[in-house]
Amino acid sequence: MPPKNPRNLTKLPRSEQQPLNEYLNLKQSWCFRWTTLEWRHYLFHIVWIWCGSWCLASPIATESFPPTQSPGKFVIATSAGASLVLALNLLWVYLGWSYICDRLERKTVYYEETGWYDGQFWTKSSEELVKDRLIATYQVKPILQRLRRTFEVQGLFLLSGYLVWNFL
Repeated sequence: MPPKNPRNLTKLPRSEQQPLNEYLNLKQSWCFRWTTLEWRHYLFHIVWIWCGSWCLASPIATESFPPTQSPGKFVIATSAGASLVLALNLLWVYLGWSYICDRLERKTVYYEETGWYDGQFWTKSSEELVKDRLIATYQVKPILQRLRRTFEVQGLFLLSGYLVWNFL
């Protein structure tokens, strides 16, 4: 939590707490890097996560809807479980990117000097602010938009699964 009486400092935070470096670290992280790939590779990762989650959700769905007795409900229940795991993964990635976007766009950034108990505020120079906002606008916001679209498509799949469930 930021201190009550912040001091705006010109002293730079440690390099790993500077928004630009946080962006570069997140972009290179294996957990977040796949969101920056072209659509084909991005969709491959989405399908891979969903299929892996499907394998985890199928034993649970088998207990409620045995595949031999009600295969349609088994497939829909397993798909919904896999979609839940995928949604949680996407939410985690979305929150990481939105945090970085927020820090890139802010003129004043909170950082910890040596630990959680002695945080400070750092005011960016006008050049750093322009550079960070350009990165937020042209690099991070398209990723956030892509993730929002993915959530929308996933919502449509869940809605269609719900409608099919009612007719089974």
